[in-house]
Amino acid sequence: MAAYPRTTEATGVLGWIDERFPLLETWKAHMSEYYAPKNFNVWYYFGVLAMLVLVIQIVSGIFLTMHYKPDAELAFASVEYIMRDVPGGWFIRYMHSTGASAFFIVVYFHMFRGIMYGSYKGKRELVWLIGMALYLALMAEAFMGYMLPWGQMSFWGAQVIINLFQTIPVVGDGLSIWIRGDFVISDPTLNRLFAFHVAAVPLILVALVFVHIVALHTVGSNNPDGVEIKAIKDDKGIPLDGIPFHPYYTVHDIPAIVVFLMAFFAIIFFAPEMGGYFLEHANFEPANPLKTPKHIAPVWYFTPFYTVLRAVTLSPFMGTLAMFGAIIMLFLLPWLDRNPIKSWRYRNTAHMLNLAIFAAVFMILGYLGVKAVTPEYKELGVRMTEIYFLFFAVIFAHSKSENPGRYLIWFLVLAAAIIGIDFWRYNPDDAVSAGQIMWQWVWPIGYLALTLLLPLFLRGCNAEKTVPERVTS
Repeated sequence: MAAYPRTTEATGVLGWIDERFPLLETWKAHMSEYYAPKNFNVWYYFGVLAMLVLVIQIVSGIFLTMHYKPDAELAFASVEYIMRDVPGGWFIRYMHSTGASAFFIVVYFHMFRGIMYGSYKGKRELVWLIGMALYLALMAEAFMGYMLPWGQMSFWGAQVIINLFQTIPVVGDGLSIWIRGDFVISDPTLNRLFAFHVAAVPLILVALVFVHIVALHTVGSNNPDGVEIKAIKDDKGIPLDGIPFHPYYTVHDIPAIVVFLMAFFAIIFFAPEMGGYFLEHANFEPANPLKTPKHIAPVWYFTPFYTVLRAVTLSPFMGTLAMFGAIIMLFLLPWLDRNPIKSWRYRNTAHMLNLAIFAAVFMILGYLGVKAVTPEYKELGVRMTEIYFLFFAVIFAHSKSENPGRYLIWFLVLAAAIIGIDFWRYNPDDAVSAGQIMWQWVWPIGYLALTLLLPLFLRGCNAEKTVPERVTS
């Protein structure tokens, strides 16, 4: 079969490569001739920062792997050896541990930006779904890496998380044994999680990043106005409101990268443990199956979903279902938010208030997850969990803001559901719990009043702005 020679405008070594591999074509498609909206703001820094942290984690992880021992008898000592005896080992270890938290910080900002500007709309559903798959893979990678130091919190945190699978009816026991590789958390568990952490999941992460970018560049980047720049082009087919990603945004991102690295290395040098949030104090003790820590809690980036798990006490399986359901609901956003307006700039005030409350509730859930359970915190966790799930119902209700009468129906239905749950939970024999239920109902009902009744009675809160045809500055 005859080969079809490629033509190239390049010469020399670059030309030789380009005749055999589409190097310049790929560069043009994704960099120099990929036209991005010209009105990107600071929220659009977090995508490139996430890629930067991914590189930091891979590189630092490779060096840690050279000295780490995936053995239950040696793992903790090998981490201490890295910290104390390996030249620069403390720096590499702190870079990796700080990078884990930094990864979730920039990813959470990146996800919230997508929700604010409706980046899951306009044929971008697949971009969002791939991004959420990335988030799941990142959580799996972080959990496996969290176990490797084989400290007290690593061991007992793994015990809690793996035991969640045991709550699944019928297959739970066999599944949890298969994950552990033993009847208890032991050496086989450490070995298999190490293998997944350093090989399988990083490959999945890199592959998902690749397809995420390809999918994004196929449909085009969203922007703060939610305007499709491909709709208006010049006679050469170039979007009038677009600029080449390179050199404009490659240079534009450099100051953000510099500021981020300054903060990143400041934490490494001056506060690598961040008061026990990045590296828990209990994890500086070797794993001891006979000594349970006073308070078992996952690292901070898992705690919002850990609070959801603790809030649902109907059964262990229902708690596990709620925790995973909290993540699955994010996957469904493209089909729940059906309003044609993408950006919150032009949505009604009630929608903006809904997003702001959701962000606050997510942070409160995270805070409660690191605190010991008290009657007040327990009930507050239940109420914040209720609001978390109510958010998705409210965002669906806001999809048709031209019919505000629907808001009253949604309010009555959702408020009745909250009252019904409270009636079922109320136990007069438990005075403390009953007292907390009696006054903390104001959180979910107040949330529904702000997001559903306010735009019903104050029409200004339900007014949507006109979306411009072209991007604004």
